[in-house]
Amino acid sequence: MSPWTAAPSFRVHTTNSYITMLSAVGISAGLLVGVGALLENTRRPKKRDTVIKAPKSRLPLPTSETDAEEQFLLPGGRDVETPYGSIRVFEWGPEDGEKVLLMHGISTPCLSLANLGVELASMGYRVMIFDFFGRGYSDAPIDLPYDLRLYTTQILLVLASSGMAWTGNEAFHLVGYSLGGGVAVSFARYYPHMIRSLVLIAGGGLIRKEHVSFTSKVLYSSGIFPESLLEFLVRRRVTPPDDGGTNEAKMAGEVVDIATTRQAVPKGKKKHGNSDASGGDSYDNAVLRPGLTVSTVMRWQLRHHRGFVPAFMSSIRHAPIYEQTEDWRALGELLEVRRRNLEGGDGLNLPGLRAGRVLMVLGATDPVIVKEELIHDATAVLGEDGFEAVLLDCGHEIVMTKGKEVAHLAAGFWSAP
Repeated sequence: MSPWTAAPSFRVHTTNSYITMLSAVGISAGLLVGVGALLENTRRPKKRDTVIKAPKSRLPLPTSETDAEEQFLLPGGRDVETPYGSIRVFEWGPEDGEKVLLMHGISTPCLSLANLGVELASMGYRVMIFDFFGRGYSDAPIDLPYDLRLYTTQILLVLASSGMAWTGNEAFHLVGYSLGGGVAVSFARYYPHMIRSLVLIAGGGLIRKEHVSFTSKVLYSSGIFPESLLEFLVRRRVTPPDDGGTNEAKMAGEVVDIATTRQAVPKGKKKHGNSDASGGDSYDNAVLRPGLTVSTVMRWQLRHHRGFVPAFMSSIRHAPIYEQTEDWRALGELLEVRRRNLEGGDGLNLPGLRAGRVLMVLGATDPVIVKEELIHDATAVLGEDGFEAVLLDCGHEIVMTKGKEVAHLAAGFWSAP
């Protein structure tokens, strides 16, 4: 008998056989639809914005402030168009003065450096500051990680935007605050010849990962939870209510667990009841420019800059904030070579970082950059002779409330033999 005669044996009409057959057909159809949709998306990708534009609305000013220059609150402002989006840059001061590039922290835009910059310009320095991508008046690229490569590219774009020479050997002094300090160290590792000196103000880069809370580890994770959900939760967590404010201390709590860093402060040390270490009024009400406080600027940025939260989240994930010992150790080696040069030991005449050491200005009660930990860890990678540390009586708000003092400390460091 032909083998085809056995076919009728498969035509048993039972409920189970129908269910099995229909299930197989359904699964196959579903797979085909899924693959088809995937192929269709591959052939015709959906157009997606890669840059979130900075807000067009200006910071809230007193009604008397109507001048266009005042709307940007600092002189010498310009918008620099780049493939990554527009960058807001301010440059002012005597054209024949020594040049100083200032870089701000992870959340408050470059206005946080206004008091420092104004004081330096009044002392005869040519000052340039800018908003990091996703902060202040700078756009936010959203298709790239906010890592050292992006920040380095932005620095070079900013330097190239000036009509004056900001590149070449020993072109400028570099000053970094908080996140800007961590970026500055890594930048100095790769471009030491360009930098006359390096000043770190409550600088990041060596923050110990043990201070990151479990909540932050979850909220700033990637690849586990939908990004849209994480962004929603972070935005809700950091955005102030209608009748409330926010500050750098609250934002810093996203970077480190303040409760754990405070344990590093000796028990006998006096706490500042009115600094950002305790979330006091002196920080929230620190005046950045006439009519504007830290709290006002942060509230405006959170409500009007849609790119801020994505930039903030990506920076926590990728920027040089935590335990960047490789970059710091490499910088320490560069500084050691220059110290030997000063002593006439090897006959080299390398440009940049000629002092052979870094100035670190720290807040005595800073709960984010714990002075005991930073000095210990910096000694391990830079060496005892690789840096000079100065303590001021304040917390992490140091650059805003002590801007004039920091300016004179930096100028003294630059003029030292």
